[in-house]
Amino acid sequence: MLSINKIKLIQSLTKKKYRQKYNLFVVEGIKNIKEFTFSRFLIKNIYSVEPISFLNENQYEIISYEELKKISFLTTPHNALALIELPQPEIIEITGIQLVLDDIQDPGNLGTIIRLADWFGIKQVICSMETADVYNPKATQATMGSLSRVNVVYTDLAEFLTKSKIPAYATDMDGENLYTTQLPDTAFIVMGNEGNGISENIRYACSHTLTIPRFGEEQKTESLNVAMSTGIVLSEFFSRKEKSKQG
Repeated sequence: MLSINKIKLIQSLTKKKYRQKYNLFVVEGIKNIKEFTFSRFLIKNIYSVEPISFLNENQYEIISYEELKKISFLTTPHNALALIELPQPEIIEITGIQLVLDDIQDPGNLGTIIRLADWFGIKQVICSMETADVYNPKATQATMGSLSRVNVVYTDLAEFLTKSKIPAYATDMDGENLYTTQLPDTAFIVMGNEGNGISENIRYACSHTLTIPRFGEEQKTESLNVAMSTGIVLSEFFSRKEKSKQG
């Protein structure tokens, strides 16, 4: 049975200051927990309402569904919840395409973008200090386990991009046509804030600006969701890479 103190501790992890205080974040669902079990992350506790086939019995604790509801951050809790230690990530040198996020505020968007990165084989996502915390329960849940494979780091983007020799492609409503511009195999793709786009100092540090052209006759749609835009841009970059391989 979970103690009252343990329940309060887990409930407090919805806030960043308590995640940092206890050096823990939450992952929910056996499928997602499995992704972290075989990764660089250190799992401290697992609580489940049913046996977990890929773990020994001493690696998790069986609790009741009522107890799970008290500690879950979901409206309809999954079958298990894990407490995982916060990592200490550092920027690693990677060739190829990398994502850079400037002030992404919605945790769901952030989590979806990390999932997209994992889908396209991108090993690192570099975030501004103002970007939402990836260990927010909503962000972590939206990654669907992809966070276990993607290195997510926070840094001063303007300084980082200015010092880097890798070309940085800002995305904006005004820029070069994504589909007609020559795209490199190695680049930073910079995605901006949901409402304000890329900040001026970050835009200044970028070498190129790309836009996703609108094809509708009326062209009244003001903008695309940032996660949707990320998927479109990544698809075009990787499509070009595949075509270059073939010929």
